[in-house]
Amino acid sequence: MKLTLEALKGAGSFTGRPVEKEIKWRQGSRDFTATVFVRPMGYQTAVSDVLSFNGKQDSIAGKIAASICDESGNPVFSSPMDITHGPLDPVELEKDPESTKRLGSLDGRLSVALLLAIQEVNDLGKTTSSPTSKSSGTNSSSQVSAAPRSRKPRKT
Repeated sequence: MKLTLEALKGAGSFTGRPVEKEIKWRQGSRDFTATVFVRPMGYQTAVSDVLSFNGKQDSIAGKIAASICDESGNPVFSSPMDITHGPLDPVELEKDPESTKRLGSLDGRLSVALLLAIQEVNDLGKTTSSPTSKSSGTNSSSQVSAAPRSRKPRKT
């Protein structure tokens, strides 16, 4: 295949529209349900992964910030810092337009719910092989083909 925009479109190489997901989480004693839109992993996620690999941002916060969007695909979070430290505090900004005070990190259970939605969207259509059955019996094939264990005493 010659790498052209038309060839890439034909191969489905663009992430497409955001996927609508319903998430649920508990915060304190209250249960919440929300509709979120998840952008399938693409360029933004790749950039986020590279930045986290280089130690420039938190990898989980970067994945959430790159993936969670509105129905038009616009990001909900302006940066991973919105997740790790919260957005700028509007009350403090009202008092002082140059305030850098933030609301605090995103709730942990909400973060997990968002990550699960991201995983579901990006695993759609993928099949996983069934887990290999493991036997604990002495006649298992893995023990027959395994090398004999050393009889040397362990050093302590």
